[in-house]
Amino acid sequence: MATNKTIKNELANKQQNAPAKQVTPEQSLNGLLKRMGPEIQRALPKHMDADRMARIALTAVRTTPKLLECDQMSFLAAIMQSAQLGVEPNTGLGQAYLIPYGKQVQFQLSYKGLIDLAVRSGQYKAIYAHEVYANDELVFEYGLYKDLKHVPASIPEGEPIGYYAVYHLQNGGFDFVYWTRERIDQHAKKFSQAVQKGWTSPWKTNYDAMAKKTVLKEVLKYAPKSIEFQKTVEADSTIKQEIAPDMSEVIDVQHELIEEPETSVEPEPMQETKKPSAKDMDLDAIQISDDDLPFK
Repeated sequence: MATNKTIKNELANKQQNAPAKQVTPEQSLNGLLKRMGPEIQRALPKHMDADRMARIALTAVRTTPKLLECDQMSFLAAIMQSAQLGVEPNTGLGQAYLIPYGKQVQFQLSYKGLIDLAVRSGQYKAIYAHEVYANDELVFEYGLYKDLKHVPASIPEGEPIGYYAVYHLQNGGFDFVYWTRERIDQHAKKFSQAVQKGWTSPWKTNYDAMAKKTVLKEVLKYAPKSIEFQKTVEADSTIKQEIAPDMSEVIDVQHELIEEPETSVEPEPMQETKKPSAKDMDLDAIQISDDDLPFK
């Protein structure tokens, strides 16, 4: 489409005519965001403008500097995903994160982000996920009439033994999924190359958040969803390298980092974007090694 073609040509021209003067990656990103503002604006939803998106982008790279080492096109596409969904990545809200995977940027919704988008769709009265400990009281049954009762212990013992996700619809319908820790581990080993290869990944650093997100996505497979929300769930944890109205499509295009100084776009004040601690952050906020691969 015109937006992608324009941005690609701009990147190629700037690379060919790049001045000898050295600039920082942040200056390069600043310049690209400013130059491409009008094109980016046309692909943004009405509630978001290009200047706001630029400030979010620069705030994200300040909280996660390794993003500056990534391909600029995949970074812009990830920012566009967050803008189109109405979530701000890498902030204390914990709704979404931009994660550097080698030289590419992956957009990831957290389990909190999934819940927020589900509620915003207007179909859900409630949606949530919880861990279960060995000394909790848990009774559930599937079949013609489903039922689940969970009474948490006042003081949990040991590690969680399972996780469940529940939704309640506005029309009174509901459903739930419960997975044991063993089943979640099997899922991680099957779909996460980081787990398969023993690399440091969110499965090691923030297991609870990943497990909650896993059961949420599982129960949402069977939930009534709008086409837009369905695409959101399917497109989570993907790497995109095109700027397009339909950000659910993944197109593999390689681009080089262009270094070009431009007038800066001021990022959000740092006091407003305090980086959350590892304890407070969802799984998606954890930095992973450069050679790690995206997990499903």
